[in-house]
Amino acid sequence: MKRKAQPKPETVVPAEILEQAKLAISPDRLTKVVKCSVCGGATTMAAAEPLCWVCRRLKISAWREIEQQIPAQE
Repeated sequence: MKRKAQPKPETVVPAEILEQAKLAISPDRLTKVVKCSVCGGATTMAAAEPLCWVCRRLKISAWREIEQQIPAQE
């Protein structure tokens, strides 16, 4: 008994478009990774300040706490 020949899968996206997509993504992967200035975790140079996502969220939440406390003191 012989196996049936498997039909080749039909490509949905043309190869030209796939190549363009791969080239568009590749510079993003080459961004330089630096350490967070607070905890030493990994962050990218794309950020305005050298903070990892955790420290950035903590900073934002601390700003919100300060904004809520100032009117209560007045």
